[in-house]
Amino acid sequence: MTALSPVLDRLDKSLDQSLARLFDLLKIKSISTDPAFSADCRKAAEWLVADLKTIGFDAAVRDTPGHPMVVAHHDGPAGAPHVLFYGHYDVQPVDPLNLWHDDPFDPKIKETEPGRKVITGRGSADDKGQLMTFVEACRAWKAEHGSLPCRVTILFEGEEESGSPSLKPFLDANAKELKADFALVCDTGMWDETTPAITTTLRGLVGEEITVKAANRDLHSGEYGGAAANPIRILARILADIHDETGRVTIPGFYDGVEETPSQVLKSWEQLGETTETFLGPIGLSVPSGEKGRSVLELVWARPTAEFNGITGGYTGKGFKTVIAAEASAKVSFRLVHKQNPDKIRAAFRKFVEERLPADCSVEFHPHGGSPAIQLSYESPFLTKAKDALSDEWPKPAVMIGSGGSIPVVGDFQTFLGMESLLVGFGLSDDRIHSPNEKYEMSSFHKGQRSWARILDALTR
Repeated sequence: MTALSPVLDRLDKSLDQSLARLFDLLKIKSISTDPAFSADCRKAAEWLVADLKTIGFDAAVRDTPGHPMVVAHHDGPAGAPHVLFYGHYDVQPVDPLNLWHDDPFDPKIKETEPGRKVITGRGSADDKGQLMTFVEACRAWKAEHGSLPCRVTILFEGEEESGSPSLKPFLDANAKELKADFALVCDTGMWDETTPAITTTLRGLVGEEITVKAANRDLHSGEYGGAAANPIRILARILADIHDETGRVTIPGFYDGVEETPSQVLKSWEQLGETTETFLGPIGLSVPSGEKGRSVLELVWARPTAEFNGITGGYTGKGFKTVIAAEASAKVSFRLVHKQNPDKIRAAFRKFVEERLPADCSVEFHPHGGSPAIQLSYESPFLTKAKDALSDEWPKPAVMIGSGGSIPVVGDFQTFLGMESLLVGFGLSDDRIHSPNEKYEMSSFHKGQRSWARILDALTR
């Protein structure tokens, strides 16, 4: 019998107790964005510290200018890896409350179809249910062996849903204490309900707001039309110039640092069965708008983008007003991949705009954050071990996937702690995170615990 077998058995036998603990945590209204729930956020942090102490962690609530962090440490065998596990205990607001089938802070187990049960409640999937899968795996290891297979540090944040304003200063101030061999991040999902996944790429982000200004006031289009510069037309032309007819971005230097995805990775994505029809059809579209000749998964996981998120200018109320606006604005975001440099992208975009501006017009820029892309080495031994461990637990082998979005904490771990992250989570696309009637599959909670137990075991071999 291996050291892993009794741990898995204990997780199976203690599922009811682990659910009771999760329900206690889910009942706490730890909404980080609303100051009215500050005490509840602290209560959640204190609950986690108390629970971790029962497992033998040296755990503490660590104050920040905002909501507190939870930091916990547990020793491991000499020579074993040291991992930092990250999750967040804060949750999204529950509005609109009238759309919930049940009280969002009164968790329940429901059977959605014969043999399929889910855990309901705010935070069940994002991220309390996810983080507790790891805690329960640690609990079972301690109960069976009196120790953990590797050294573990835990960091639970209380502001992820409100922009993480305290995280970077906290990582910077406590880098020596928190640095490990690599991080484990659970705030991700599976490919489908029977196929586990490891997220190996996250696109970076650059946000820019631009305002083109012309005349010193709004003008009557009959009196000045044809003679006065129109900021809306100027802005529209600039934005139209950003893409060519093939969907590529035309900003000079934009593709610096962009690498082609390895052919074996592209082939593995093809085997997932996602097509243009299955991806775009549910949202009422049928033709990809990005770079020609690439699959939809490659477009959203491995290629950079320039998107226009909002345009304003002139009169936009009811009825009609014949006006030439004094200014027009646009919000533009760039999703970055591979080694694209956010600062260089921002500078190149601003130069691109300025070069297309008429002589008697001006432009103002307002930045809205920037972060580089994240890519885990496909040759990482940690990745291989985790992939094999997940494949042993679930009906289908684990797959390596990308994410079109960004998880800023992963970049922060690289910047402040010099660590790569292994992104493993058990959420599903229909878990309704951030929406009414959030749920977490019972299989995700149960097999998620078993998966982390297997991963901890695999990482020590």
